[in-house]
Amino acid sequence: QVQLVESGGGLVQAGGSLRLSCAASEDTFRTSTMGWFRQAPGKEREFVSAVNWLGSAGYADSVKGRFTIRRDNTKNTLYLQMNSLKPEDTAVYYCAALSGSLVVPQEPGEYDYWGQGTQVTVSS
Repeated sequence: QVQLVESGGGLVQAGGSLRLSCAASEDTFRTSTMGWFRQAPGKEREFVSAVNWLGSAGYADSVKGRFTIRRDNTKNTLYLQMNSLKPEDTAVYYCAALSGSLVVPQEPGEYDYWGQGTQVTVSS
């Protein structure tokens, strides 16, 4: 059972930056596609970004050019650098893992494991 623990959320003003981290408990991280999703109150969970273990990444149109996903396979850790934050980025951000795959899906149902989430709040 892979455990994922997110950190790095918080309160930031519009235009600011945050870096989220996701620590994975096992070396299966190294052959997993890792993703970030977010869920705002009253809305469905939506794809933000994901990267497979070869480094091929995808981004939601709403975050392209502002967010960067990165993984460190030596530390079993996934990162999401978020710049130029907007109030509409406010949500709980979740880390997810799809083990043993090279695909980079955008549907939450494709992922096997989830973290508990970290709150990101962007004030205007």
